[in-house]
Amino acid sequence: MFSGMDYIYEVYRERSFSKAAKNLYISQPSLSASVKKTEERIGAPVFDRGTTPLQLTECGKEYIKCVEKILDIRNEFANYIKDMDELKKGQLSIGASSYFSSLILPPVIARFTEKYPLIKVTLVEANSTLLEKKLLSGTLDLALDNTIFNGRIYVNHAYFEEHLLLAVPKKFASNDQVKAYRMTAEQIAKGRHLQTDMPCVDVGIFKEDPFIFLRFGNDTRRRADKICQDSGFVPRIVLKLEQQITAYHMSGNGMGITFISDKLVQKAVPDPSLFYYKLREEDAARHVYFYHKQSRYVTRAMEEFLKIAWELCAADCAQ
Repeated sequence: MFSGMDYIYEVYRERSFSKAAKNLYISQPSLSASVKKTEERIGAPVFDRGTTPLQLTECGKEYIKCVEKILDIRNEFANYIKDMDELKKGQLSIGASSYFSSLILPPVIARFTEKYPLIKVTLVEANSTLLEKKLLSGTLDLALDNTIFNGRIYVNHAYFEEHLLLAVPKKFASNDQVKAYRMTAEQIAKGRHLQTDMPCVDVGIFKEDPFIFLRFGNDTRRRADKICQDSGFVPRIVLKLEQQITAYHMSGNGMGITFISDKLVQKAVPDPSLFYYKLREEDAARHVYFYHKQSRYVTRAMEEFLKIAWELCAADCAQ
């Protein structure tokens, strides 16, 4: 009924089929035929063709009122899309672990909101399993994680590489057996663990000590299990936690040994009560990705957020 409304509205504006046809770049017979088809669908004429200039019928007046409402809604939506494209309005939901949320994302979100203050940014803290569920349901636009998500469902954008380290409370006597391997937070900040002459520790040295592990469902736990298994022992786990940053603080208070990222050590407040040990590259090195669902439309806000994240990461690596 309203499929030909643009043609009818142009005839109404010009009060003439010939002028409207010229404006619409179609022939007058084609325009007349199109208007006639719409009138047939309505079941009543829109124009009184016996008047000069052309006038609306009573039905036509109601039709034009409805058309103008539709045009207002269409223009309103077009303006909304324009504002979204220009980032004058909209929202962006980001998900990450507490570690990424507190140490990696703050400067990115700060730069983004400074540049686009009218975009509402929501940050959701969760473990890897929950983040993937929220991505799948559409609750999140982007998720930052070091777990490999299903490539048939999600698109990944490589952000940076991190390396797992073994964090051991200094008070543990086992540190004395590997003095040549231990490093401080200051050395980690300078990248000592990435230098080829820095040896990797045998984690089996610490098999009698208590360990703090993350719960199942994330890459850190999977790697920690494998490292201990390859070293020939089953760790005595005294505490299982959801977040890496919590494990870091617990370890700093002497509760046990844990596996943490070098990025966490570099960006968190240095803990003088811990020694750090390098692990084998095949066990320790991993990529951190931004993920979004394949079927999800990538908005301008998502594109700009990723762009800012990469710019800040490049600047950080250059330092």
